[in-house]
Amino acid sequence: MSTTTSVENGSRSPSAKPPLKRKESDLMVRARASMQQLMAFGSLIVLVILFGVINPLFLTPSNLSDILLSTVVIGLLALGATFVIITGGIDLSVGTGMSLTSVMVGVTLTYMGLPLAFGVIAGILAGALIGLINGVLISYLRIPPFIATLAMMMVAQGLALVISGTKPIYFNDTPGFSQLALGKSIPGLIIPNAVFIFFIAAVIAGVVLSKTLIGRYTYSIGSNEQATALSGINVRRWKMWIYTLAGTFTGLAGVVIASRLNSAQPGQGAGYELQAIAAVVIGGTSLQGGKGSIVGTVIGALIMSVLTSGLRIINVPQEWQSVAIGSVILLAVYLDMLRRKDKSGG
Repeated sequence: MSTTTSVENGSRSPSAKPPLKRKESDLMVRARASMQQLMAFGSLIVLVILFGVINPLFLTPSNLSDILLSTVVIGLLALGATFVIITGGIDLSVGTGMSLTSVMVGVTLTYMGLPLAFGVIAGILAGALIGLINGVLISYLRIPPFIATLAMMMVAQGLALVISGTKPIYFNDTPGFSQLALGKSIPGLIIPNAVFIFFIAAVIAGVVLSKTLIGRYTYSIGSNEQATALSGINVRRWKMWIYTLAGTFTGLAGVVIASRLNSAQPGQGAGYELQAIAAVVIGGTSLQGGKGSIVGTVIGALIMSVLTSGLRIINVPQEWQSVAIGSVILLAVYLDMLRRKDKSGG
């Protein structure tokens, strides 16, 4: 009887321990992610207080509103980049892709004279198409993400210049378009509509990443792509849709920046991709994939804007602003490497 009991216990213990270990592991991962978000948020608060002490003008409502507005475009690009980077990929085409989508809005509204809604839809769909092409190149043609999106960056830049005739497209004959970003829907508030668009998009991105199938597979692919494929998941197809989703946010960013400037500037997007990636990394998303959050990305985008605005308001020269922001990016990447090393025990 005792032998039977011991055998039964022995047969149960192997099946009982792994779920417990998995639960403990999940709790540790969540606790570590929460701690990283708290640290990023703490850094944001410290920066705000520091710049406010150095120059009280920093904390004026108008300047804080400007900071939020300057966060929108980088933040929207960073939302899409979060999905891509969690998979272990990279997207260098978001900046020039944004320029191309804004030009497509200009073509639809100014050249073709279609209603405002058609222009917004055209911009978002153009961004989704760019993402879809990136996804096909990476997933089905097996071109490395860095090379595929670098090529797309150049293609988008060229197409934006060709389609626009190398000239800005203005929306002077499209009444109400600038109000899409700069208008104020809530009376008494100085916060423009673009800020609300960004935060609504962030909420949607957060729900998609944490509550849907595409979000679950985003983490799974980034954690272990081979194991994900062996479990029967069509990794190629899901990667393609993830890049398409990222491109959709690029298209939305193109619509917003065109509305904010009341023009489509074909050569403006270069360099935005680095700021978007920096916001994602500063927010705690690992460049090696498998880890990240939308909340962290929003905090990272705010840190970038606060840092830029703070350095400008205390009269730091532009060249030193670039040095400071580059140093912050290096620090964020180095901290990510340390976290990975500590996790692996290396």
